[in-house]
Amino acid sequence: MQFAEAEEHTMIREMVREFAETVLTPTIEHRDANQIPPSEEWQAFLELGLQGITIPEEYGGAPIDDITESIVVEELARVDPSFAVMYCVHVGLCAKTIALHGNEEQKQKYLSRLAAGEVGAYSLSEAGAGTDAAAMVCKAKLNDEGTHYILNGEKMWVTNGAQAGIYVLFAKDVDHPDYGVKKHGGTTAFIVEQGFEGFTVGKKEDKLGIRSSDTCTLILENCKVPAENVLKGSGKGFPIGMNALDNSRIGIAAQALGIAQGAYEAALKYSQERETFGVPIGRHQLITGYLADMATRIEAARLLVYKASWAKEEHYENGGTRHTKEASMAKLFAGDTAMWVSERAVQILGGYGFTKEFPVERFFRDAKITQIYEGTQEVQKLVIARALK
Repeated sequence: MQFAEAEEHTMIREMVREFAETVLTPTIEHRDANQIPPSEEWQAFLELGLQGITIPEEYGGAPIDDITESIVVEELARVDPSFAVMYCVHVGLCAKTIALHGNEEQKQKYLSRLAAGEVGAYSLSEAGAGTDAAAMVCKAKLNDEGTHYILNGEKMWVTNGAQAGIYVLFAKDVDHPDYGVKKHGGTTAFIVEQGFEGFTVGKKEDKLGIRSSDTCTLILENCKVPAENVLKGSGKGFPIGMNALDNSRIGIAAQALGIAQGAYEAALKYSQERETFGVPIGRHQLITGYLADMATRIEAARLLVYKASWAKEEHYENGGTRHTKEASMAKLFAGDTAMWVSERAVQILGGYGFTKEFPVERFFRDAKITQIYEGTQEVQKLVIARALK
């Protein structure tokens, strides 16, 4: 068993860290305060060539292993969690879903665009169907000619909702024999483009954290989606959605890990510079105890994230077992770690930690969502418990 980081992992970590510190750091506070998506920063990021890491080479991608993918997300989130989740959705929920489940024509048409840098998004949730995804009510019906599906309804909580040009979106085919019989009956996955007739980007959410990531409602009013844009076939969407969540939970765990690391580093630096009673506060016993616990929890979270990434690689590349349990464990622990560490970081900085003068206030706000999206922590515990033998 090898725990040392491979040379290629270190090289990509350093490359992404340099990008994050030189390109994202100067603008993150302004973008966070004003809810500005990182459009210019995304264009700069494309120069690294990492936007196609889940896309096969024949479609313009540059695939890397799953541990490296988690390292990229971790390093982005260490500085800018909003950019990290934008990236997660693009490479994971959108591009990887099409790469895994699309037919040759769909891959040729859409993966090449995603590999070139067109932003991807994913739309499963609705107002009454978040944790309970099968409760979605967005409807799809094939037209009489069989050429297009007509979609009606509203989707919510769509990351990259306004920026994206390509969406993996779920609705229920009302003509499917299981529609209305099984709770998830008729659930179908579509590839939707923002320019399709009847497609509108609606309200942008005003959020507590990850404010530089746009989160929007999508409005479908007789939206025409070509029949050839269905993934796998009518009624085949629910397993696709659940498989995508298995993968994306690891990305969110890596985001949470990066948030914890960034908050910890800020607190450590402050503890070495700020003095009380004639010594740096980092020499006071209670503060050293906080720092030791923070470092230990982060290291434990990192091991869980990397193990889940390895399990995902084994599943897809080497015929290993499903990685559902490992993904949920990583997401559960890393999300709780991000929240715990960022809260302790605020405490270490005291009054300064409660201001926007230091980044720990933002990390604290950003951390909370990692306990909610891609399945709440309560859902992760249910998933883990069901996998126990």
